[in-house]
Amino acid sequence: MARRIPVRGILRLRASGLSGNAIARTQSVSKTSVMDTFHAADEKGVSRDDVEPMSDSEAYALPFPERVHDGPVYADPDWEHVHRELARVGVTLKRLHAEYRDEQMSKGGPFMPCDRFCKRYREFTVRKQVVSRVGHRAGRILEVDWAGPTMALVGPAMGEVSKVYPFVARLPFSRCPASSLRRA
Repeated sequence: MARRIPVRGILRLRASGLSGNAIARTQSVSKTSVMDTFHAADEKGVSRDDVEPMSDSEAYALPFPERVHDGPVYADPDWEHVHRELARVGVTLKRLHAEYRDEQMSKGGPFMPCDRFCKRYREFTVRKQVVSRVGHRAGRILEVDWAGPTMALVGPAMGEVSKVYPFVARLPFSRCPASSLRRA
């Protein structure tokens, strides 16, 4: 969610005589936000005394009533439907987000970005205690990654030196790593 302009702080510093640039630096906002606050406050007749007893959200709503929304900005998709669709072969969250985006654009409404869509889906899965479906057969796949540079291994019986390549192997979904060395 976007951070709101600190209207109370800006109007308090304006009343003390600070410039717009100094206010922007002290409040950690852009100069444009400071100037927008000045113009909106002047246009609506809002002063420091008007906003001082208010909460931050009330003070923000006084000069910027058009920016205050009662509900969520983005329409939520049917998360149950999204979860069912993910069970189908070849369907990804990115693809479902594209369909959601196209639907919202056809309605003329705003749509949430892909990262927010994925985050909201994760929140749905946690809230409903559903699990992600990953189709696999145990023991069919082995993931391998080289673990470093070659090493020398001396045989205990004959004393011969062999070059070995260390690697790490893991069976996906088993959470049991298996390490091994391969001789060259």
